[in-house]
Amino acid sequence: MSKPLSYRRVLLKLSGEALLGQREYGLDTAMVGRIAEDIAAVVQMGVQVCVVIGGGNIFRGVSGAAAGMERAQADYIGMLATVMNALAMQSALEKAKVATRVQSAIPMDSVCEPYIRRRAERHMEKGRVVVFAAGTGNPFFTTDTAAALRAAEMSCDALLKGTQVDGVYSDDPRKNPAATRYDELTYHNVLANDLAVMDAAAISLARENHLPILVFNIHAPGAFAKVMRGEGLFTRIIEQQP
Repeated sequence: MSKPLSYRRVLLKLSGEALLGQREYGLDTAMVGRIAEDIAAVVQMGVQVCVVIGGGNIFRGVSGAAAGMERAQADYIGMLATVMNALAMQSALEKAKVATRVQSAIPMDSVCEPYIRRRAERHMEKGRVVVFAAGTGNPFFTTDTAAALRAAEMSCDALLKGTQVDGVYSDDPRKNPAATRYDELTYHNVLANDLAVMDAAAISLARENHLPILVFNIHAPGAFAKVMRGEGLFTRIIEQQP
């Protein structure tokens, strides 16, 4: 058995597509509930958790721009989609008996708190999960970059990316069965080989802040807690070893 990972505070990054379940678009409430249960299990381990969720299951800014919409406007619509996902996750987490707060980078006081770093830290210190919505609040930045930014601001010990597969591969293993799976990579490896795990800005930000990235399959029930125990399959992205 692997040695448990000594992470006191972590950020979980989820794509909007992780919430699709068997649907083609929108939210699968059963899938949202299952992921919430996984988060609750980690909170019960004594780990402080914050979350960033994408909005691609509802609207993707790049696709909107490709369809002829102004990119900045499309990105703002995408940010609003992340707020919808964050509120859905808050509801599921509270159903799982986990106190949760949503903080949005775009102020909308009627539905959630504005993003305030020290308030978010205080929530986590009290055992609450904080879901960060609306990305960075700026167009042209992905929710991957927002996740790396919030993880750095919250002084997280690691950034966990829940994906569709059990780690980082040399190619999409769902399309190429011969793709190589990596147990460990450096930030430089990811950037130099253009591995499609997070965008370059997010990887660079994590590297600058010495923030380990752990990539695992969010669709495997209990995988989040397993990674926290150092078990199961996942890829660790870290600094170059001496």
